[in-house]
Amino acid sequence: MWTLFGFGTLAFLACLLAPLVGSTPIHLGTVFDRSIQYADNIDAQIFFVARLPRVIAAALVGSSLALAGVVFQALLRNPLASPDTLGVSAGASLGAMVAITFNLDFSLLGVSAVPMASFVGSFGALGIVYGLSAARRRGTSTVVLLLGGITVQALLSAVIAFVQYLADFTQTFRNVRWLMGSLDVASYAPIAAALVPMTISWVGFASLPRVLDLISVGSDSAAARGVDVEQAERVALVSASLTTGAAVALAGPVSFVGLIVPHLVRLVVGADHRLVLPASALFGAAFLIGCDLVARTIIAPLELPVGIITAIIGGPVFLWLLFRRS
Repeated sequence: MWTLFGFGTLAFLACLLAPLVGSTPIHLGTVFDRSIQYADNIDAQIFFVARLPRVIAAALVGSSLALAGVVFQALLRNPLASPDTLGVSAGASLGAMVAITFNLDFSLLGVSAVPMASFVGSFGALGIVYGLSAARRRGTSTVVLLLGGITVQALLSAVIAFVQYLADFTQTFRNVRWLMGSLDVASYAPIAAALVPMTISWVGFASLPRVLDLISVGSDSAAARGVDVEQAERVALVSASLTTGAAVALAGPVSFVGLIVPHLVRLVVGADHRLVLPASALFGAAFLIGCDLVARTIIAPLELPVGIITAIIGGPVFLWLLFRRS
């Protein structure tokens, strides 16, 4: 309880303070001052239109990628596994590139074509990898999942390069900016749309802590203790891929969050997934909110894509973790 309280407090403070910080100073009292009409209240417009959606999106994306990283690392029994491992992020990126390059201009319930195409692409990649893994045996093969994911990711990266080659200068610029990862959310509609698959995934994650503890030791050991390994692997794989696809559709491919956050959390709470899963979700939210705060203030009034900040921070942190373990 104290561990989760600490991580929860960190996430709460990040959500509370981040909307108040930026290149233009605002005052919380003015934001909620009802004596000023909203059309004339610049502080309220900055808070509710420019900053609060970014903070909410950062919290959702950070927690989702961190949870997916925990599940992939336990499911594949590989500490280097991340939301990128099975090609889900590459599939989402390809979907977005196709929507941008071929000018797909439509929306559904306020959600534009790019995030929708990204989400469809993520599940297309998952379907290929899962089909390869399940084709030769009952259930899934961890080795085939890893090798198939790496192969599909390389193949989709080549297709992404080909699609970019077909694009004109303006479309190429949009493609490159999207691939950097950004939390520049223009409205609450994409957040609401991403929240639906994320919530479904979180329900799946809630059933996994004990199962992941056993599967991370070995499938045979888990089966001997009464775990339906095939069903558990399917729930874990689909839940992690679903939330990854939603996160990438919302913010683009933000790197390193799903890789380093689970490792940092395990240093504090140990390997018990009853603690690792909720603590990673809370710390992932706080981490990405902090990274986005740096991205939009470090060279204000210009804003950096948040993916650049996570890569700059995540790379050295991961190297430190690597040398610390060795």
